[in-house]
Amino acid sequence: MTARPPLVLDPRDTVAILPERTAGGLDPLGLGKPLIQPLPAGHKIARIDHATGDRVFKFGQIIGTASQAIRAGEHVHSHNLAFSSHDETYVIGADLEIARAAIPQIEPRAFMGYRRGNGQIGTRNYIALCATVNCSATVVRKAAQELESSGLLDAYPNVDGIVAFGHGTGCGMDSDGLGAQVLQRVLWGHATHPNVGAAVFVGLGCEVMQVGRMKAQFGTDHADRFHGLTIQETGGTRATIDRIKKMVTDLLPEVNAIQRSSCPASALKVALQCGGSDGFSGITANPALGIASDLLVGLGASAILSETPEIYGAEQLLLRRAANTDTAEKLIAQIRWWEHYTRINHGSLDNNPSPGNKAGGLTTILEKSLGAVAKAGSTPLAAVYDYGEQVTEPGFVFMDTPGYDPVSATGQIAGGAQIVVFTTGRGSAFGSKPAPTLKLATTTSLYRAMPEDMDLDCGDVLSGDATLEEKGAEILECILAAASGRKTKSEALGLGDNEFVPWQIGATM
Repeated sequence: MTARPPLVLDPRDTVAILPERTAGGLDPLGLGKPLIQPLPAGHKIARIDHATGDRVFKFGQIIGTASQAIRAGEHVHSHNLAFSSHDETYVIGADLEIARAAIPQIEPRAFMGYRRGNGQIGTRNYIALCATVNCSATVVRKAAQELESSGLLDAYPNVDGIVAFGHGTGCGMDSDGLGAQVLQRVLWGHATHPNVGAAVFVGLGCEVMQVGRMKAQFGTDHADRFHGLTIQETGGTRATIDRIKKMVTDLLPEVNAIQRSSCPASALKVALQCGGSDGFSGITANPALGIASDLLVGLGASAILSETPEIYGAEQLLLRRAANTDTAEKLIAQIRWWEHYTRINHGSLDNNPSPGNKAGGLTTILEKSLGAVAKAGSTPLAAVYDYGEQVTEPGFVFMDTPGYDPVSATGQIAGGAQIVVFTTGRGSAFGSKPAPTLKLATTTSLYRAMPEDMDLDCGDVLSGDATLEEKGAEILECILAAASGRKTKSEALGLGDNEFVPWQIGATM
């Protein structure tokens, strides 16, 4: 027998999870059927015999079907478990009252944030340089690099830095198409973000993505905080870099003048992310983050779940606690869009689990999704948003994004998230700006292996040294501390300049 018995997550489960690496010849379940080879921690073994075509259950839900006969005690993975249909019996709002009862009644909390003149509240104070088109990406990046390396910011302690948002599009697209709409939302959302004290839009001059169009669409409520110029009108690349540097130099005293003050935790919008998931993600870090998400909802804040391809197979669990029919129907429409989108691009949503996910014990997207939605906690699904759309509803909400972490987090931040909380099982070097990222390790071994990247160890849930409730409360404290200015590990490493990746949809022309 192993030192720790396999984990059974739900009485209906037909598999159990190995909590540690298990040598060949051992009999983890005590069935008299020893393993024929060693298996890594996080992998699954069968609790019962499965015939070909039988459904396999984990978390009490379908994660696929047996592609061949599986004997009790055998390893269950890609060689014998196949993606299949899942429960699409959408009973909208069936668990809504249970979800409402799950909202914790807790005392108000506060953090030390930046109060903007328009009512926004930030956790950081950046100056943003936003390229409207790929043609101006080099200009904003060089200007930011030269400003950061000049030592100029040393005299402005309340300014967190100069961040350049360059990207690979902005032209060669349908000016009225979905791709242009998405990019407009992302650029506007970053330029007017609560964590941005001032922004400079920089274009070439002749591109599809024009600042004037964005002003016309989104209004000018935040216009006092941003400025604009084009390379063609300014006199070329070097002249534009110098002009940007002069503009930022003039803006610095004003941006630096703001001071942190006590702000209600209800003002927070927290992005929930996972990446490099493993077999323990849905057992430790994700459900612990779900507890923290519930606490945020109890405080009147917003917790933003995303990554639509990574809730596929678990969407019915969210729909059962949808606040209303319109919210549920919007999520269903997004699921159907993704089915169509992957099909016309000759893909499958089951292609989502990466090689690293599979090495960590995850087999199908159904299994991965069931663990991923644990980040969402137990409270009602209050609203569903399109990619980069401004999040206005307090509570637990969902935003349609790809599963690719940089693209997903870019959309959440554009929607107003001031903090990103990112769980990982295989290890991640993710960071983000202007919203900082906290990273949670699913296992203690990962936390020890990547100490400069991981902010919190959730492996003590697996060892029994902490409960999910205790870990969720600890995550909330980490969120409030980061919101108050404590640097995250990713900030200390300088990560975040290359993770601004707007979702590119539609034809490039």
